[in-house]
Amino acid sequence: MLAFRTYLKLIGAVVMRPGLWMTALRSAKRLVPRQWWRNGSHLPVPSRAYVNFRMTTQYGYGVDQPEIADIIDYLEWSKDWHSTGTSMRRRLFKA
Repeated sequence: MLAFRTYLKLIGAVVMRPGLWMTALRSAKRLVPRQWWRNGSHLPVPSRAYVNFRMTTQYGYGVDQPEIADIIDYLEWSKDWHSTGTSMRRRLFKA
């Protein structure tokens, strides 16, 4: 699971980039499990299994905290991807 310190660093990094605020909120909303309060969780955070899977696919085994720069890069990529529009993506990936 991500350390509280990691969340604080991430929030600080996003706060310094107002252009990523909405992208970060949308991404956070997608990561929060539906009806998270029913699992006994006190905070709306992604499931431990999901975080472990993403950490392993990104960094391999043995790394338990992400690089904040990697998350910021992902948010910038996500913002750019969603700003291209659906029709542009269809043209780019048409077989």
